Amino acid sequence: MKISAPKAAPAASREFPPGRLVRLVGWLLALVTVLVYLPVVSHDYIFFDDPSYVSDNPFVLSGLTWSGFKWAFVGWHASNWHPLTWLSHQLDCQLFGPNPGAHHLVNVLFHAANTVLLFHVWQRLTKACWPSALVAALFA
Repeated sequence: MKISAPKAAPAASREFPPGRLVRLVGWLLALVTVLVYLPVVSHDYIFFDDPSYVSDNPFVLSGLTWSGFKWAFVGWHASNWHPLTWLSHQLDCQLFGPNPGAHHLVNVLFHAANTVLLFHVWQRLTKACWPSALVAALFA
């Protein structure tokens, strides 16, 4: 009578399922991005472009209004036409007032979301999890 050793589990069953690994890496990228940039919530506005974008801009400081909405789409301000940026700043002022820490926190969350989005796009295009994570981490 011949006794054989038990068969080893297939390699795939010993690893994370691919979808689960991708989700885990995405969450880790988001968490690390937020933790790295979280100190900015204690910073004030900077002199570079924050006055024209937020702190000295009456359309933004008034929050979401009909006149501010129209201004965002028809006006060129600070040499740019980017209505979604203006609406985002208006929403920030509507929710948090002119508090710079809250505005910075919203930008950190946008950056974390874009980091995860970049990771998922590269991972879908290349089917390579770790190189995609590296690209996203460098972006972050």
